[in-house]
Amino acid sequence: MAKIQIFEKKNVLVTGGAGFLGSHLCESLLKEANVICIDDFSNSSIQNIEHLLQYPDFEFIKFDVNQPIDLLSFSELEKFRIKFQGIQEIYHLACPTSPKNFENLRINSLWANSRAMLSTLDLAVNYHAKYVFTSSSVIYGQSTSAQEVFAEDQEGVVDHLSPRGSYDEGKRFAETCVNTYRQVYGLDAKIARVFTTYGPRMKLRDGLLIPDFIVQAIENKDLVIYGDPQLHQTFCYVNDMINGLVRLMKAPPQLSVINIGHNQLYTIQSVAEKIIQMTESSSHIVTEDPLVFITHKGIPDLRHAKEQLGWIPLITLENGLRQTIDYTIANKEMLQVGT
Repeated sequence: MAKIQIFEKKNVLVTGGAGFLGSHLCESLLKEANVICIDDFSNSSIQNIEHLLQYPDFEFIKFDVNQPIDLLSFSELEKFRIKFQGIQEIYHLACPTSPKNFENLRINSLWANSRAMLSTLDLAVNYHAKYVFTSSSVIYGQSTSAQEVFAEDQEGVVDHLSPRGSYDEGKRFAETCVNTYRQVYGLDAKIARVFTTYGPRMKLRDGLLIPDFIVQAIENKDLVIYGDPQLHQTFCYVNDMINGLVRLMKAPPQLSVINIGHNQLYTIQSVAEKIIQMTESSSHIVTEDPLVFITHKGIPDLRHAKEQLGWIPLITLENGLRQTIDYTIANKEMLQVGT
């Protein structure tokens, strides 16, 4: 039986809440909700949410969401009166995305895109909660000269037997899970196809382009580009991404799939050069062989996001990089960044 919001604040669950995107989402949601953050730290850090632990409307649960979720079994959640009010919204973000360590996390990716999908969707059915799943632009396949811009109605092609198939094909299967639950249970469940996002709290030295460039520049070490330095990519600042996810949750249930990202292209080399300039670094740019997890990503067609959500990315690359650089410098001891 559905449990509606009967107290002052709605109850919102965020899986992967101690990760990069998850921690920013939890922080944003605290303005209007009781936030239950679930994470098992398989690819995240308590440091991302330490500043949130002081708030009475925030509660962290260390738990593996690949297992069935029984929120009534956690005594620390009694203050949110879930027995009476239930859960109104679920954001499912939990999934490892480590380029350098991807091979060691392939099974984790497989579980996140299968077991965790079913456990979180079952929870949404149980509480008649609204549901947003963070999929990925990788479901469109790699971009080519003939196909660079991807709209939501375009079918992607991925190699489901490749070394990174548990992520790429996994995200496609995860979307099938969401859509099947929409059809069978009438669930208000939506899919956000997330394009490359950056900002404070990204994992360092993990093969993630922008944070690794910033650390290398601060340390006056070579900035390493894995693969072609002229490869183009889009970059969406995390605040814009979180705003898009929250708007998607609030959108009418008829809207099921939406692209969220930035639609301006930059070469990887130009981003590296910007960071060297902005940090006044003496670093140089070098290239190495591409990592397995790195793909030629396309450009999001944002017409539906603009028309259906009233959303467009607002933060320029320069402003986003400045905020990310300032955060890294201010937290360099906590982040174990040398100078």
